[in-house]
Amino acid sequence: MRVHLIAASLVASIAQQIPAPTDTSARTDPAPLTVAVTARAIQPGEVARLDISSSRRVTALTVQAFGRTIAAVPVGGQHWRALVGIDLEVDAGAYPVTIAATLEDGSRTGHVETLTVEPKEFPTRQLRVEPKFVNPPPSVQHRIDRERRQLGALFRSVAPEPRWAGSFLRPIEVSVVSGFGVRSVYNGEPRAPHTGADFASPSGTPVLAPGGGRVVLAEPLYFTGRTVMIDHGVGLVSLLAHLSLIDVRVGEDVVAGKRVGLVGATGRATGPHLHWTVRLQGARVDPMSVIAVLEDAGSAQAVPRK
Repeated sequence: MRVHLIAASLVASIAQQIPAPTDTSARTDPAPLTVAVTARAIQPGEVARLDISSSRRVTALTVQAFGRTIAAVPVGGQHWRALVGIDLEVDAGAYPVTIAATLEDGSRTGHVETLTVEPKEFPTRQLRVEPKFVNPPPSVQHRIDRERRQLGALFRSVAPEPRWAGSFLRPIEVSVVSGFGVRSVYNGEPRAPHTGADFASPSGTPVLAPGGGRVVLAEPLYFTGRTVMIDHGVGLVSLLAHLSLIDVRVGEDVVAGKRVGLVGATGRATGPHLHWTVRLQGARVDPMSVIAVLEDAGSAQAVPRK
């Protein structure tokens, strides 16, 4: 069930905590912020969309949540939007989302929204793969370490502006076979939880870009096989894995629906399928949650700051 939480209030204490310069151009201002939160659920692995409105024009806005700075972008007029990722391993509990805004006359205002994360249990799956993908030989350890650092750096990238507009789409039109967060046991040995969505499909099925962005990786990796990564901007990054063929190059800009490769079974795979991973400002989130929170976001497109 989609959750719509709407709160409209000024938290004066937040404004009071912001140091004010000595000149009057940056005085504290009581203009209210209105925050609407949209999510499938407030649970580990989910994405919450914040639609932030002000009664006056905002020139700068920052969002802090789960110990991270969350990119927020203006979407026209006095409205801003931010996507907050709730990481797969976030504990249940109440978490503050702190919003600070600077108005056009230099005054500032703030708001605190509370996200109450509910617990979620994930199932376990048993898989059989080649032994080299469970306990890799020493000869490939250097490659694995290098690729892990490479992926980590790309997932941490935060392009300043969004590179997509509107909704996201499924990279292939089939049902999810293995869902996000499933605990994986390979050849009887527990491994890290599944941080993506798997789509079973015949080898050679076209794989489409789920949203606009720039290709930042297009090469074979040890565990994920032939892999394409797309930086969608503002900390949203997609990884499409186990491809039989890659159709794009690093540095290429793509739009939603562009073919980026073909389904395969390269890397650590039990058969032909597409694995789609998403990171949102470093948080491991369910790709299907991204689709859900953007599908009714309206026709407004994020626009660069002036």
